[in-house]
Amino acid sequence: MAAFEVIDDEGVSFVKVALNDETVRAESGALCYFFGDIEIDAQVPSLGRVVRNLLAEQSVVRPSYTGTGTLYLESSVGGFQVFEMDGNTWILEPGVYWASEEDVTLKFFRERVMTSLLTGEGFILLRTKVSGKGKIVLKTNGPVEVIELKDQRLATDGNYVLARTEGIAYRSKRSARTFIGSVLNNEYRLRVYEGTGRILLSSYPYWRQLLSTGKMPKRA
Repeated sequence: MAAFEVIDDEGVSFVKVALNDETVRAESGALCYFFGDIEIDAQVPSLGRVVRNLLAEQSVVRPSYTGTGTLYLESSVGGFQVFEMDGNTWILEPGVYWASEEDVTLKFFRERVMTSLLTGEGFILLRTKVSGKGKIVLKTNGPVEVIELKDQRLATDGNYVLARTEGIAYRSKRSARTFIGSVLNNEYRLRVYEGTGRILLSSYPYWRQLLSTGKMPKRA
């Protein structure tokens, strides 16, 4: 299995990937440099895939790297989280996917139209859906907390959730019982996640991320 290592140096983070006759996939533009016997492959996507990727605000092409050597991905003032897929299916927010092993499958998941409209994310809202077994790297603005829900509900005032397992439903609701109450508390709508499964939550940024922007960052 490919070895992923997150390295912190000089106020930034980056991912080092050690390959031993293996293949990994990465986000478009994520490569910094590599050494060793590694081949890059970027397949021409179908028209349907191009349209889906653009609607999901994801890269149209995610190149693969095959061979033996060491791969270094671009650095960030944010951070990266490596975790092991255990056969479950996860739904990722836009801009979160960074890299993964070959056996991790990437597809799309469409949110309900009403949910996407109420959260101001357009008529069609597609997420990246990952499944299978293997390591995956997520890009994050801050520390990541794993939250287990057992027929429970989590509500957030903002896009602090990085990913959720397929058993967690997502919707939008008023923050208060009445319209006036929701307006007065300055938190009109909440993002609600409910069901049974796991959630990856990043509720506050790294200090370096905050200093670089001067405000609480928003994922692309």
